[in-house]
Amino acid sequence: MFQDTRPAALCPDGSPDAWAEFRVADSVELLRLLKQLRDGSVPVTLSAPQGTPLSCQLWSIDAPQRQISFSADVDSVHMQRLAYCDEAVAVAYLDSVKLQFDLADLVLVHGASSCALCARLPGVLYRFQRRASFRVRTFERRAPQATLRHPSMPDMRLGLRIVDVSVGGCAMVLPDDVPALQPGSRLAGVRIDLDGDTGFDATLRLQHVSAMHGGGSGVLLGCEFVDLDGQAQRALQRYIDHTQQRRRLLSLR
Repeated sequence: MFQDTRPAALCPDGSPDAWAEFRVADSVELLRLLKQLRDGSVPVTLSAPQGTPLSCQLWSIDAPQRQISFSADVDSVHMQRLAYCDEAVAVAYLDSVKLQFDLADLVLVHGASSCALCARLPGVLYRFQRRASFRVRTFERRAPQATLRHPSMPDMRLGLRIVDVSVGGCAMVLPDDVPALQPGSRLAGVRIDLDGDTGFDATLRLQHVSAMHGGGSGVLLGCEFVDLDGQAQRALQRYIDHTQQRRRLLSLR
């Protein structure tokens, strides 16, 4: 990776105080800078721990829903690996000013002919003109989630992070310390919460269990939605359409 787009390192003691002058926490200023990236189609480099850096563009900013989305190549293995991570770092340049911010709650949202990488709107951004910078973790972490009971242990209630969703199903991360689930299992009474406005109950069929891309912890559960009712189908389709609509509108700028 080029040094210019390499995520900056934390201070040795992890304290952000020495970098207060570079921190942008004011929501108005933070949104202003993000909109400059979006409106200028500025290349943004996304990096995850032990992952391959990817160049993309910021497509949309949804401040009320506290969500942003980036261009995504559905066929890119590296993009899929990035989505499976718990976090990533974004680096971009506005003229000579380097911007850096953490991304959390990554999920790939599939449409009819394209997809987007969605993340939580960052709560803090760093703006500086030198390389001796660092990053901090965001404090707000509310990823798209599936809540269910373990099929072989009904007393065990699970909250699994959703990393990929389409009209046909979703992919979830099962931590290493949770008893395994077997392909073919039927998971009933699953609560799907994609954002503050999109939630529904569903039955899932576990299609496959695979290792996490990039050697991450846990395993990936590929699930199919089974007989979603009309209300759930509409909610899911609205969520996907909303993501794609933001992309189409921005492509006309």
